[in-house]
Amino acid sequence: MARFLFVVLPVASHLNAPLAIGQALQAAGHEVAWCGPRSDLRPLIGPDATLYPTGKRYFRLDGETGMASVRSLWEGHVLPVNRFIRDAVDRAVAEHRPDVVVVDQYALAGALAAHRHGVPWATFCVGALELTPPDLPGFTDYVRAQLARVWAMTDLPVDDAIDLRFSPYLVLGLTSTALTGATPLPARCVLTGPALGHRPDAPAFDWDAWDPARRHVLVTVGTMAEHLARDFYQRMMAATAALADRVQVVVTASPDVLPDPPVHVLAAPRVPVLELMPRLDALVSHGGLGTVTEALAHGVPVVVAPIRHDHPTVARQVTEAGAGIEVGFASATPADLTAALTAVLDEPGYRAQARRVGESFAAAGGAAAAARHLAALAARPIDHCPAGTATLA
Repeated sequence: MARFLFVVLPVASHLNAPLAIGQALQAAGHEVAWCGPRSDLRPLIGPDATLYPTGKRYFRLDGETGMASVRSLWEGHVLPVNRFIRDAVDRAVAEHRPDVVVVDQYALAGALAAHRHGVPWATFCVGALELTPPDLPGFTDYVRAQLARVWAMTDLPVDDAIDLRFSPYLVLGLTSTALTGATPLPARCVLTGPALGHRPDAPAFDWDAWDPARRHVLVTVGTMAEHLARDFYQRMMAATAALADRVQVVVTASPDVLPDPPVHVLAAPRVPVLELMPRLDALVSHGGLGTVTEALAHGVPVVVAPIRHDHPTVARQVTEAGAGIEVGFASATPADLTAALTAVLDEPGYRAQARRVGESFAAAGGAAAAARHLAALAARPIDHCPAGTATLA
């Protein structure tokens, strides 16, 4: 059996997939250790799992869009967090001596540490921003410059054959071609569909308030954009008021963002998403790939209101797949939102296409397939990095 070390980042949406893949590896008899913030990981992996703590650097909230949001992502989070965790990750790889290091695509320090110690690594991509890049002027040149800054954090010579976002050994894309379409993918990339597993930190839910006589819609903008959502949520409340006799809405919102929800709305800061999905009739989302693919995995159609980063790409993929409708996060009126939601609820084609995408995810294999690919990498004799297989486009 093989030894794996996961290097993760302290963002909730980036932890669910590696947790599921780690569970699948353990179920197959492999040894799994973790490198990341103790406060985030210990409740998920349990008291007995091997953990190499990095400490935690918090993400700086912002409201940028387009290329400004890409710059904010890299300069406000990716670069500082990798500088912060660099030494701890390097020590973890040296001490644990894994057969494979499994890294979040933005945990570039994990790729560098594996490269330094001659250990093969695999990348998992929980978002679409890098995997299926947006059509933003200057995106590729900007990212190339940021990767050079990451190399400069170490004493390693820059290797132009390696794009640190994409392992030259194995890239796990948590989606399928039913969603990505014909978009070119990185070398050594396999699409496994979303990695879904047990979530020990899933919150309780007020099932007594659930009305089985009505259809159900989940409205969420994730954990990193709630500070931008007050006005959008108010428009959603107005949009669903006309449907209140037949639709019950679940909203992930803290009381300060949605202080007085109407009677047809159940509001909570967090909900057990995977428990809800099989019971939902529609999702209204900002376009985070994780939540969208969780919905589609259960055949749930989506109204996507993209904000930034990869959200516009995910919105385009959903609409081109026929599994949902895109609306403007800032510009959609309550009438626009009512029309979009009514369409995905009542027009059977959207659910049929969502099921088609979900079936492609099931065929791809999810967490179990990702675990098999990782085990195969661990079993493969590797003497050097296969140069030239992961260059920047």
